[in-house]
Amino acid sequence: ADWMGSLPPALRSLPLSNLAIPGSHDSFSYWVDEKSPVGPDQATAIKRLAKISLVRKIIKKWSVTQNLTFKEQLEGGIRYFDLRVSSKPGEIGQEIYFIHGLFGIKVWDGLKEMNSFLEQHPKEVIFLDFNHFYAMDDSHHHFLINRIHSAFESKLCCVECVEYVTLLYMWEKKHQVLIFYHHPLYEEYPFLWPGNKMPAPWANTTNVHKLLQFLETTLGERSRYGTFHVSQAILTPRVKTIARHLIRGLKNTLVHRNLPMILNWVKAQKPGVMGVNIITSDFVELVDFAATVIALNDLLLEEDESAT
Repeated sequence: ADWMGSLPPALRSLPLSNLAIPGSHDSFSYWVDEKSPVGPDQATAIKRLAKISLVRKIIKKWSVTQNLTFKEQLEGGIRYFDLRVSSKPGEIGQEIYFIHGLFGIKVWDGLKEMNSFLEQHPKEVIFLDFNHFYAMDDSHHHFLINRIHSAFESKLCCVECVEYVTLLYMWEKKHQVLIFYHHPLYEEYPFLWPGNKMPAPWANTTNVHKLLQFLETTLGERSRYGTFHVSQAILTPRVKTIARHLIRGLKNTLVHRNLPMILNWVKAQKPGVMGVNIITSDFVELVDFAATVIALNDLLLEEDESAT
């Protein structure tokens, strides 16, 4: 729960973009409401089918990519959160919900849960990546952005040159939260970082070998951009994958079988300008994912010792 605060002094002055940081994919999907209508992120055909409750149960099996709540993920070391959000079409007001196939909890409840963790762990820093928006007009965006500001207030780190943002910098300013907002409205708020500062290339494959090859290639290209970087160590089901394994769901079909190979790839990485930064996974608790990623930072110490 306090791994950033416990990092050795030599690592506190390194840009956060050079550290190895564990993240979760579709971080909010530990709870989705199978009684709610299917979300606006789904195709029309699926929306029609989803009037049948069994279909919603199946969608849930493939929509859930995490078992742990935000608080449990934070306590387990996760510091990057991949967030998709939506209004509920037809609902009065501008409330915004997390969404992945089905609606999750209100964004406001998730933000409050994260903030209470940060209150208790003042040296920990989190990255919130709002990268998909559905059924939202500008008024919904302003509503959500005001919610973000109300939840974190002075903990929000304003946009800065990526290389300047170190743990020491964050601690000195008492900042704990970096918000990435993949929508043009980010320009109106100094505490919203543009989405292009957090590229997260997506392999979109069910094949673990193709995934690892893709991760290698995109890492090799990363240094020229001067941004944070997400390595999405995840496999994505195709329609035929879901059709063949309807009842088994994502975890039993793709995740369990391939996680050991993915974890071996993680263990072979090195953080730094040319190396990994943020690595995300599904079901982060199934293996020692967060601890494995955090341990990569020790390699930066060895480098530091050999330099001195």
